[in-house]
Amino acid sequence: MRQHPDAGGDFPYWLVAVFAALVWAFWQVVTQDIYLDVLSKLSRGIWITLQVSVVGYLSACAVGLALALMQRSGNIVVRQVARGYVEIMRGIPILVLLLYVAFVLAPALVALWNWSAGYTGAEELRTRDFPFVWRATLALVLAYSSFLAEVFRAGLQSIDIGQVEAAEALGLNRWQRFRHVIWPQAVRIVMPPLGNDFVAMLKDSSLVSVVGVQDIAQIGKLTAAGNFRYFETYNVVALVYLTMTIALSLALRAFERHLKRNDR
Repeated sequence: MRQHPDAGGDFPYWLVAVFAALVWAFWQVVTQDIYLDVLSKLSRGIWITLQVSVVGYLSACAVGLALALMQRSGNIVVRQVARGYVEIMRGIPILVLLLYVAFVLAPALVALWNWSAGYTGAEELRTRDFPFVWRATLALVLAYSSFLAEVFRAGLQSIDIGQVEAAEALGLNRWQRFRHVIWPQAVRIVMPPLGNDFVAMLKDSSLVSVVGVQDIAQIGKLTAAGNFRYFETYNVVALVYLTMTIALSLALRAFERHLKRNDR
């Protein structure tokens, strides 16, 4: 029987081609001094990129799940607050939100803290005490939590209502129904889009360079401005991002296959 093109059973020839290109690129890096010099400088930014991506994504997942549950609340005020947050954040470009958080929201939060410190006796802060790396992470959390909220909401709504009613008839309370019936099934449904959003956040983390955070993109820009070797510098920058995203994508696909085998 002829296999449908969308069945996903084709041998990944594209991966072989990409792997060969990566091997060739890494060979250029390790055999030429200019590439090694650029890579050594970028290594400092790799950890910042991973920190922003991982911390931001985990925080966005927590906020997104809370928003999804709020949208299913029986309280109309809670539902409307969650819906309003999601729609507003999804309507603002991430770059604009990043600049707004870095230069408007962060100083406002510091001012609010200092105002409350007059009543609580806490130590006052200066605006520069709020590092830009955390301002950038906060912006990514605000942006991606709105997207992840819709992913979680779709996953929760996909569970058959009959199963929930059966669990309720067995005497399970709301938390028990969520923990034992809804969540185990929903998490398998939302795993692929969650993985895609993690890859997207890893790439979008390069936007934090616009506020001076020393990530891969920012260090690459400064390195190119200093050595005027734009071709070599941005080749290494692209190679580092490509290596991370492809490795992450393959790991996520392997995890999805593992989940499918366990479901059989």
